[in-house]
Amino acid sequence: MLEPADLIDFAKRYTAAWCSQDAASVAAFYSPNGSLCINDGVPSVGRAAITQAAEGFMTAFPDLEVLMGRVVLCEKNAEYHWTLTGTNTGPSGTSRRVKISGFEVWTIGADALIAESNGNFDGEDYQRQLARV
Repeated sequence: MLEPADLIDFAKRYTAAWCSQDAASVAAFYSPNGSLCINDGVPSVGRAAITQAAEGFMTAFPDLEVLMGRVVLCEKNAEYHWTLTGTNTGPSGTSRRVKISGFEVWTIGADALIAESNGNFDGEDYQRQLARV
């Protein structure tokens, strides 16, 4: 597990990667066979799949911005809290602005990268915000 100061630095750099519009830079924070699961969906396993998952958000929200909230160190995991804002102007977009908050529960691997991330946010609120008027 990372030390608290190192974990906060890691989370800041991860946040910047999400804001970069470079999905591969997000995936670089994961172990080569790491996984990202969003709202109990099918996990994206491996950097290529994680790149694709991040790219989906970045394409849907070209002005995507992620703001880091708190980072909580637990016994075996860490919680990374965030807020995402953006306008859904990507392909088939609704042109609706969204603001959602959520968190990821990280398991940090021996390589000091994310071995497993379980992300959670209010999917119903997200869909409501995306809905065309």
